[in-house]
Amino acid sequence: MDSRVTTLARQAGTATARGVLLVAGAVAALVLVLVAVCSMAFMALGAGVLAVPTCVRGLRWLAQRNRELAGKLGVPIEAPYLPARDVEPGIVGRVQRCRWLLADPATWRDLAWALLNTVVGFVLGLLPVTLLAYAIEGFAFSAGLWQLTRDSGVQFWYSFIPIRGWPTAALGALFSAAALALWAFSAPWIVKGQAYFSKPLLGQTQRSRLAQRVRQLADTRTDAIDASDAELRRIERDLHDGTQARLVAIGMKLSIAEHQLDSDPALARTLVAEARDASAKALAELRNLIRGIHPPVLAERGLDAAVRALALDAALDVTVSIDLPGRAAAPIESTAYFAVSELLTNVSKHAGADAASVHIGHENNVLRIVVTDDGRGGADAARGSGLRGIQRRCATFDGTLFLASPEGGPTVATLELPCALS
Repeated sequence: MDSRVTTLARQAGTATARGVLLVAGAVAALVLVLVAVCSMAFMALGAGVLAVPTCVRGLRWLAQRNRELAGKLGVPIEAPYLPARDVEPGIVGRVQRCRWLLADPATWRDLAWALLNTVVGFVLGLLPVTLLAYAIEGFAFSAGLWQLTRDSGVQFWYSFIPIRGWPTAALGALFSAAALALWAFSAPWIVKGQAYFSKPLLGQTQRSRLAQRVRQLADTRTDAIDASDAELRRIERDLHDGTQARLVAIGMKLSIAEHQLDSDPALARTLVAEARDASAKALAELRNLIRGIHPPVLAERGLDAAVRALALDAALDVTVSIDLPGRAAAPIESTAYFAVSELLTNVSKHAGADAASVHIGHENNVLRIVVTDDGRGGADAARGSGLRGIQRRCATFDGTLFLASPEGGPTVATLELPCALS
């Protein structure tokens, strides 16, 4: 019972502190609304072009803080802003940015929210503080302060109760306890009510969600094209510098052997033998190149066998656990295979790990891959081109890569790819 009361009091106290933030936010919103309206009024004079972007940034900052507060209260609100556009430098860019901000419906919804929040946020934020202060005031006067007001000739009323003596003071204390209980139970819900009020105005609309989706698809398409171009250049380079050079050398040796066949048969046999060895090496290079494009074991036996083959070839001990009731589409399998390959390569090269594990499963139409190692940790996708490449590959299929790598380890890389299994 005591722990429940303590928890309730802590939650109410936290909500009251957040209510103070809401009051401060309501005051800031009022200031921003007035400044924004004045800035837009001076647009024709040119001064608004300089002031409007700053005001809008202030509004968006305040709105984002409100979204974060709502998220802590269990009411998640996603930002609805349209993707930013590239603008020219100088005053022309200022004008372009101003036009883009004013053309975004989220800007006007932020302004409407800020205007309404000056009342709603102020009232709902102040209400828990008022209830708590009212309860404390009642306890203070019921405990004896009423005597000071009586001695000074002032009649003190607490709500509808005139405090004239100890019996009425006890009744006032009882009413104060009711006010304190009301504060404890209602404060979290009052503050949460402000979050529910904010969500329709600060949340995403169908247009903003569609615009963000289009921007995401454009980015992933660009990344896919870049990755494809880079892969084609790598294949071209490998063929030109490796296999093609060997084939040219084989042709030259065979040509020399042809000319020396009658005059120096021993030299011709030696050249033919060297050409045969070079052809074997060229064939091995071609097989490695093909394996880098799409491993035969992946095409023939699926992701399970291909990942187990990777584990056997790894430079450290790798434990594999796979639970797949079917096969994914070939592009998904290829992305998953190369992602695991890159992750195990990173573990071998950079993690200083002794062992790693790979778990692959499928649930709720999501292929989930977890690669864990016992290395030193500290991995960061922003500093590694390999990890960024995995992220780009995954984003092409609306997939994600989550990386948890504290200093000292362990490192856990979680890859999720939406897909259905055949």
